[in-house]
This record gives sequence, C-alpha cells and structure tokens, in this order.
Amino acid sequence: MTRFIHLTDLHISHPDLNDPHLQSDTPATLRRVVEVINAMDPQPDFVVASGDLTNQGDRESYALVRDILSDLRAPLVLALGNHDKRAGFNAVFAPGLADAPYFHDARHGDLHVIALDSSVPNKVAGALDDPQFEFLEAALERHSDLAKLLVIHHPPRIDPDALAWGSLDEASSARLAGMLKGKHVAGILSGHVHVNRVSHWHGIPVVISNGLHSTIDLTETRDLRIVEGTGFGLCDWHSSGLSVAFAPLDPTARELARIGHDRLRSFE
Repeated sequence: MTRFIHLTDLHISHPDLNDPHLQSDTPATLRRVVEVINAMDPQPDFVVASGDLTNQGDRESYALVRDILSDLRAPLVLALGNHDKRAGFNAVFAPGLADAPYFHDARHGDLHVIALDSSVPNKVAGALDDPQFEFLEAALERHSDLAKLLVIHHPPRIDPDALAWGSLDEASSARLAGMLKGKHVAGILSGHVHVNRVSHWHGIPVVISNGLHSTIDLTETRDLRIVEGTGFGLCDWHSSGLSVAFAPLDPTARELARIGHDRLRSFE
C-alpha cells in the first residue's frame, strides 16, 4: 500500500500584504495541517499540494509557503493553480525557470506521480499547452510497472453544461482523455472548486478536496455561497485501486467520545 496526503488551495498570503481577499487564516491552517501530518504514524509516503499555493502569486507569499512546508517530514509534490504566478513561484521553488510552466514527475512509493501546470495567466479556467502534452506523453512511458497519479489543479471538464471556469477547457480535457486511454492511471488529484468530490471520468477517479481556505455550500444552487470549512484528502493506493477519505480541519470538531486502540482490536 502507498499512502499519501492531498492538500489543495492553500491560498497563503504573507501578513505584510494585508490581503483583503482572504476568507480565513490560511498560514495558521497550513501550520496546523503540517503538525497533523507530521504526527501520523506511520508517515505518508508523500504529500501533494495541488495548486493555488498562494492567493496573490507574490514571491514573499511563496517564501512563506516554503518555510511552513519545510517542516514536513514526508516528501512534497507541488503543482500550480490559477491564483499562482509562475515568476513568483519559480523564484522561490524553481530558480532558472523564470515564468515558464512548472511540470515534473517522479516515483513515490508504488506510484509514478506526474504534476502538470494548468494555470493560464490572467484566467480563472485552466488549460494544458503543447509542451506539457509532449512531456506527459513521454512520462506515461516511464516507470511502466507503476500506476500513474496525475496532479492537475483544474479538474478535467466532466460536465459540458457546467460553468467553464471550474475546470480545464474542453480541448485540453478531450486531448487528455485520449492520451490517458488504456493507461494504468490510479487517479487525478485536483482542486480549484473548494469542495470534497470524487468523480469518475472515463474510468479514472478525479479527486478534489475542499482545501485549506474555505468551502462551498453545495445546497445553494443559485449563487456561489462560500462558507467556513477546511480539510484534506487521506489517500491509499492498493493493488485493487484508490481509496480516499476526507479529513476535516475547520470548523474544529468537538470530541464526543474516544474508543481506545486495545478495545478496537478486541472487536476483530
């Protein structure tokens, strides 16, 4: 089994910005989630942060993200989202890339993790360009013994009638579907829409967490009602497939009872 954590939509802003668009204390939430992950025993094989690492895309906020995440004990995989700016990110995390897209791949546990950059400057919706599709085509041939886990901030366009800003564009989604057809893909990790959701897209699970900023009231069908709520995905890859549970962070749950480990074992 390979266990990994899915974080998304960190939306960190450096305190000096006095960012009026923050809906919660995101640096405090990120520090808390690092403590939670570091306390896990056994440790996850890796941690994914699937985009919108900052709220404004400035260098100082990326430096704060780096400083907070540097305390993680597990390896870290990063991807960019629509709130991110490549120049600011690359200056801190990938010097030498300037304002080029950030995409990469590596083996983690029993998975081959491929992270793509779906951010489009000055756009809310996402897309993938030709160089990334060329990279993906080559990456899918590497580590042929391992299932592929894709990290793409914008989920593929599953519902053609949904609002276009909430996903990759139709052309990128269609091209991605064709490229992944017949491949052993464990899943796609995404964010962007601030909800806990698992969808099946051409047989591939697309996993979204509500993230570390806020969440959406799904019962409000007319307006976009933003409400309190943060959390992350706790993911296990088995030979039989991907299992995902969503761990809430805020609002803080009041403990009602606790059943000890020894008693739990006695139930078996």
